[in-house]
Amino acid sequence: MTQFRPGPTFELAAGAVALVGAGPGDPGLLTLNALRALQQADVILHDRLVDAAILALAGPQARLVEVGKSAGDHSMPQDAIHALMLAEARAGHRVVRLKGGDPFVFGRGGEELEFLRAHGIGFQVVPGITAALACAAYSGIPLTHRDHAQSLRLVTAHCRESLDTLDWQALAQERQTLAVYMGVAGLEQLQARLLAGGRAGHTPFALVENGSRPEQRVITGTLDTLPDTARAHAVASPALLILGEVAGLAAGLHWFGAAPLQASPLPLAYAA
Repeated sequence: MTQFRPGPTFELAAGAVALVGAGPGDPGLLTLNALRALQQADVILHDRLVDAAILALAGPQARLVEVGKSAGDHSMPQDAIHALMLAEARAGHRVVRLKGGDPFVFGRGGEELEFLRAHGIGFQVVPGITAALACAAYSGIPLTHRDHAQSLRLVTAHCRESLDTLDWQALAQERQTLAVYMGVAGLEQLQARLLAGGRAGHTPFALVENGSRPEQRVITGTLDTLPDTARAHAVASPALLILGEVAGLAAGLHWFGAAPLQASPLPLAYAA
């Protein structure tokens, strides 16, 4: 029998920052190095939506500091987060900046590392499972499929500039899957741009709310009913939109939680 052997020893350095992905919510999806970082940290600066069960894995010496970031709610400005990371590192602490999902997928991880590099602070990065992968897996939606989708696009609806700067004709192409982060507040705009770009109104979608958590909900329908369906089911953040033919497979391939229920006359809805 092959024995599992962990990789090189993971160590947090004093006076440095580890940018750590917490994954989508299920503590079981943490990487081994994410767990090691939590257990070694002197201070953990965490986003608001990081699950309490993940924070409970921190070592007894760790101070937990919520920096209050979630979709559309930045109660601590990014500049203040930068300043806090810098102060804790300069105090000689082992600092973990704990971010939901993966730090480099719509998580502003690059900006934080640029700041640390500019101020001479050492850093390392621990990847996490991003929401698109986890929400799809926990909903029974293969993001790619030989019969339905040969490409995958990850998009954020929370843009620094207008959504009009995106190439909507490219995003609306058939036989691809679109995963949209932070899009709940702008579903009408997303729908209008995708339809104008040429995506068919009958294209299936799935809205995955609280993906991988016990309270996960999956709402399905077609693009032409997207905003109305979301309103009817009171979909709220955090939620990921998956658009494409693969979203239509959720009813038959779901495995996490209760069996799908037909919410007549509304599209299919089921909760974990």
